[in-house]
Amino acid sequence: MTPTSVGMRCPECARDRTKVRTMRSVSGTPVVTRALIVLNVIVFLAETATGVRLGGCTVNCGAVWNHGALLGYPIAHQHQYWRIVSSGFLHDGILHIAVNMLSLYFVGAALEPAVGRFNFAAIYFVSLLAGSFGALLFQPNVPTVGASGAIFGIFGALIVVAYHRGIPIWQSGLGFILLINLIFSVTYSGISIGGHLGGLVAGLLCGEIVVRFSERRRQPGLVYLGFAVVAIASVVGAVAVAGSTGLAPGGLTI
Repeated sequence: MTPTSVGMRCPECARDRTKVRTMRSVSGTPVVTRALIVLNVIVFLAETATGVRLGGCTVNCGAVWNHGALLGYPIAHQHQYWRIVSSGFLHDGILHIAVNMLSLYFVGAALEPAVGRFNFAAIYFVSLLAGSFGALLFQPNVPTVGASGAIFGIFGALIVVAYHRGIPIWQSGLGFILLINLIFSVTYSGISIGGHLGGLVAGLLCGEIVVRFSERRRQPGLVYLGFAVVAIASVVGAVAVAGSTGLAPGGLTI
């Protein structure tokens, strides 16, 4: 027998080491996270080059913003369906993009190594689509821009994965951060609560899909199917609610 800090153990048992489970169970640089940040910054530079001021813009914002912001009428009546995606890469001023990209960096750097690059990218884009659906559901007449719907989705997936890996949500601070963000979303005007909630719900669903069908059952086909179902439902829902919009757009939400 071998003496240890917890008593006497057999030699074989003493050599064993308990594996500590953390979010970073898959090593690697968050390549997709960094690529998304670069893409968002490039689009923002294109915005500023065509009319968006660094302090923000609500009217006469240039071609990139005017043809990419989320708005129900042109989606439903002019068939500009790309707005469901493009709006998630547009930002209203330098402060807006700075906050979103900082959030994406920290949340993405935690989730991407944990679920893999493909799953992470899929969760991001599915959440972006669901965020657009939520924004249109709440305010179809209001132009909406920003990556926050996708970021809320990443955050939702991170909470699910952390929970299933035995990492307490409240002790890790994830629950508190989510609560603060939700309070902020419903307290301040100009924030797209629908976009945030839509992205969050999609992220929670995608996180559960990854845990159940990738980590437990090793069935990647079901993971892809699950992602596709959420994405298609989001696009169909977005187009459907966009058709209920009137002609006059309102103010900007982010």
